[in-house]
Amino acid sequence: MVPFVVLTVGILVILTIVVAAVLLAPRLLPRRVTVDDAPDQPQPFGSEMSWLAVKTDDVQRLAAVLGLEIRPANWNSGLGAIYDLELADAFVFITPPVGGWTMVAGVSLPLPAGGAFIDKTGPLLQRLGSHFAQVQYFATFPIIDFYAWARFENGRAVRAFAVGEAGVVWDAGDRTLEEQRLGLSMIEIRGIRNREGDIGGELQLHPTEGQVLSVADGWSINPMAIGSLAADAGVGWVAYAPQTWHAERLSVAA
Repeated sequence: MVPFVVLTVGILVILTIVVAAVLLAPRLLPRRVTVDDAPDQPQPFGSEMSWLAVKTDDVQRLAAVLGLEIRPANWNSGLGAIYDLELADAFVFITPPVGGWTMVAGVSLPLPAGGAFIDKTGPLLQRLGSHFAQVQYFATFPIIDFYAWARFENGRAVRAFAVGEAGVVWDAGDRTLEEQRLGLSMIEIRGIRNREGDIGGELQLHPTEGQVLSVADGWSINPMAIGSLAADAGVGWVAYAPQTWHAERLSVAA
């Protein structure tokens, strides 16, 4: 009787291990995406997304500066990858050049995250700015109330702004004409600064997604309107997002 019980328990343990392996294996294996490289027309993107706009037609050079290994993917499959809930955080899509601009899009791009995290957005833009004359960054995530834009020209940071639920996390340079047209500003509640609570402090009027796209339109290209631009059918590229882009908290001294 005892050997039978031991055998039964052993079988159950083996079955449990097999079932666990089957369930976990897809999560442990590298995520892959099936792409189509048949040329297609530009398709809109930008909602719930972050992206770079770089003034260049040299995609190979751009990918090398970003440290990306790219493979061809048309607009439909490339955008499908970065909007797929299971793939989005692992991939970026590099568009074919449109009007002299090449865009790199993906929720995997680093976000300006404030003082509790290592800054990865600024160094990334500075590196790009040392190789390309015009580099821009945009992010719009209404679900977490996060919006950002930044602009580098000839290696110099001209303007950078980011705001989230915790308030402004990035504010450098003078507001551009495109921003001024949005009418956003810091307003003082009852004219009182440096106080907390309901009767004092400053309130930042957050942008909307449409306003981020408006800034992008004024600076370079509004990706949500890209389908209306005169552009030939083309093929872009997808790449795995580098691990170094992942958010990291600053270490706290003991």
